[in-house]
Amino acid sequence: MQLAVSLRNVSFAYPGGPAVLNDVDLDVRSGEFVGIAGPNGGGKTTLVRVALGLERPQTGEALLYGQPAHRFTERVRLGYLAQRTMLGIDAPVSVGELVAAGRVPRRGLARPFRPADRSAVESAIERVGLADRADAPIQQLSGGQQQRAYIAKALAGEPDLLVLDEPTAGVDADAQESFAALLEQLHAELGATIVYISHEFGAVERYVERLVLVRGGITFDGPPSALPSPWHDPSHVHP
Repeated sequence: MQLAVSLRNVSFAYPGGPAVLNDVDLDVRSGEFVGIAGPNGGGKTTLVRVALGLERPQTGEALLYGQPAHRFTERVRLGYLAQRTMLGIDAPVSVGELVAAGRVPRRGLARPFRPADRSAVESAIERVGLADRADAPIQQLSGGQQQRAYIAKALAGEPDLLVLDEPTAGVDADAQESFAALLEQLHAELGATIVYISHEFGAVERYVERLVLVRGGITFDGPPSALPSPWHDPSHVHP
């Protein structure tokens, strides 16, 4: 099976700082649903930024679908919800307008909206359960609904690889569980590769196929059922 992401002997440090990642090897196969967890400051967001070509490692190699990640030419295949994604609080943007922006990589900035674009936007909004809020301003939605809207924006671009960095930060436990179930449904229906990053993994533990724990390097990589019992103590994940 094709590899969506491949990291080999990757080490990374920000200028003037200590190493954040040390000698990391990681493969993510196309179609997998992978959870990446670890303490704040443990390197999980940096790992994903290196994997997506947003940062270049000091040593090692990062590949996206077989191409060097920093030179990857098919960015339209990627859907990335960065950490703490949010609009300005007074931005007069509706759910539909936000999600429509997710079609730009597919249609380009100058091209008019086509029926295929409208269909993709409507489908994305429906998939995340916001069809009845499509005309609602984003700032009127709950935190969980806003995150669903951002997921719909990513889905509107019809990505092969969907990367979500701390997508449930700041939402309650019920919203986290609902969000995890939504991702599992999307994974089953679309067959997309999903990488879910969080400092907690309880919400997605039942759904992901693999769990990768990061603390400077990879300390565990396997099915959640194989996770050593001490790791289920939240103190091992929180700082």
